[in-house]
Amino acid sequence: MRKYLSKYFKGDPVIWAVIVGLSLFSILAVYSSTGTLAYKSQGGNTTYFLFKHGLLLLVGIGVIFLAHQIPYRYYSRLAQLLFYLSIPLLAITLLMGTSLNEASRWLTVPGTGLTVQTSDFAKLALIMFIARLLSKKQDGIKGFESGFVPLMVPVLVICMLILPADFSSAFILFVTSIIIMFIGRVQLKYIAGLTGAGAVLILIFVLIAYNSENQGRVGTWKNRIENYMSKDSDGNYQVEQAKIAIVTGGLLGKGPGRSTQRNFLPHPYSDFIYAIIIEEYGLVIGGVLMLILYLILLYRAGLIVRRISSRFGAFLAIGLTFSIVFQAIINMAVAVNLLPVTGQTLPLVSMGGTSIFSTSIAFGIILSVSRSLNKSENHEATAT
Repeated sequence: MRKYLSKYFKGDPVIWAVIVGLSLFSILAVYSSTGTLAYKSQGGNTTYFLFKHGLLLLVGIGVIFLAHQIPYRYYSRLAQLLFYLSIPLLAITLLMGTSLNEASRWLTVPGTGLTVQTSDFAKLALIMFIARLLSKKQDGIKGFESGFVPLMVPVLVICMLILPADFSSAFILFVTSIIIMFIGRVQLKYIAGLTGAGAVLILIFVLIAYNSENQGRVGTWKNRIENYMSKDSDGNYQVEQAKIAIVTGGLLGKGPGRSTQRNFLPHPYSDFIYAIIIEEYGLVIGGVLMLILYLILLYRAGLIVRRISSRFGAFLAIGLTFSIVFQAIINMAVAVNLLPVTGQTLPLVSMGGTSIFSTSIAFGIILSVSRSLNKSENHEATAT
């Protein structure tokens, strides 16, 4: 059995184990947390969302399998295409996208009714593009015009297109880009300048939106921050219900399918799925183990970076991994009331098609990098 699996599922086996662990948590938690939604929209058919989400996860695993079969060097060329394609897609989404919860984050595929969150794929495209640029410009990376400017412009363009509708995604992407640049030996003074420029652009955008009649998402950000700072229970209904779920779950949890807060907590299957996991499986199995899985992923990516000789592969693996782990930590921090509500999903665990597919592509590329590492080591062993 092990030989059969290793024949087709190549790359780091620990990362594959993390994927399996996250998928199992996802199936169990989504099935448990969609009961109320099933009674509202599917006439009480609680298996509807189980099969729907299970199918999405299976497709996601298929995407991981296909992506990890492609040699990672081909993603360098693909990064260019995806990056230049993501700019008009983000602009169209911002101007004419489908608006949900006062945020224009989705594009509706004509004739299907399906919605796609373009920022998820733009994040992948930018990280891949930065990895490509860093790998090609290492000889002049210390220079301002030769190394820094070609990196700064793509980051600011993509992040500013995402920002008006999705501040948290723009923030995660911006921080990820800064981390990759730091690892790629970009001078700290330039990184500090980019951080300052980003802060100034955000401030200008907020001031313009705040002084307009329709504040849009700025008003939402303002309310979330004010509610978080004031600890007002009325304004923090989601967080209060999440805290109840975590407290009542205790160390060992209530048991699978026995959550009560799923009936009161808004979006228990996506934004606050971590609270439901802790309520049912406890702080030890649910809370800590979930965090450990993501940290193991980050650790394995670090090992890949240390062992691989390819600059592009190293930047690609650590950039995509950090993006996944950073998003997961923000989701968990919101659930335990360490951060204001952001609307970020838990990667590969929360329900949602675009999120699962984009995360699956990222996992597949990371495994592709680790797969090439195993190939090179086997080649060296044979030569020896």
